[in-house]
Amino acid sequence: MPSKIIRVAILDDHPGIIDGYCYRLDGEPDIQIVGTAGYGEELEPLLAAHPADVLLLDVQVPASAENANPYPILHLLPKLLQRYPEMNILVISMHAQRALIQASMEAGASGYVLKDDQAAIRELAAVVRTVAGGGIYMSQAANRLLRKRPTDELNQALSSRQIEALSLCAAYPDASTAEIAKKMSVAGSTLRNLLSGAYLKLEVGTRGAAVARARQMGLLPPDL
Repeated sequence: MPSKIIRVAILDDHPGIIDGYCYRLDGEPDIQIVGTAGYGEELEPLLAAHPADVLLLDVQVPASAENANPYPILHLLPKLLQRYPEMNILVISMHAQRALIQASMEAGASGYVLKDDQAAIRELAAVVRTVAGGGIYMSQAANRLLRKRPTDELNQALSSRQIEALSLCAAYPDASTAEIAKKMSVAGSTLRNLLSGAYLKLEVGTRGAAVARARQMGLLPPDL
């Protein structure tokens, strides 16, 4: 028996993808899949019930069965890592936008694997071990994108808090300013300042237009 079992949790909204990860990991004596989820709002209860050493997740999943908008995963990552400091997070995504890769890593992810990186998916068990051991794993294409000098300096102008605010606006388009502010644990006036600053930088005038522009730039995952 291996001395240390690596507990793995999975968040992805495609059951076939989850089945594929399970196929790659189930036969490994040192890896145990402790739970899976298909909606963003299921993730925190899953981890509370089944602590994990490695979390495999897609950054673009619906919030819930009733809310098909993308869940603000990047908003959640720092909070999860604060709550579970020993957990390592590996993003596995089909999206190869530099801004999204950078935002994921800055939010605390230990790696970014592209779903079409067949070599990485085939060797998923080895990738999980690398991340569980405190290492970083990047798909080669993702690593090349991350090292490129950004051509659009606007990507650098939006702060992480502004991107976080926009991600929540995207996930909950009908929520009031007060409700979004509560989710961010800030005052309503602070949220308004964050959004107004983002509007100026994005050269838009509304919340919906700001979300659309941020998606176009790759700062947020595309709409589902």
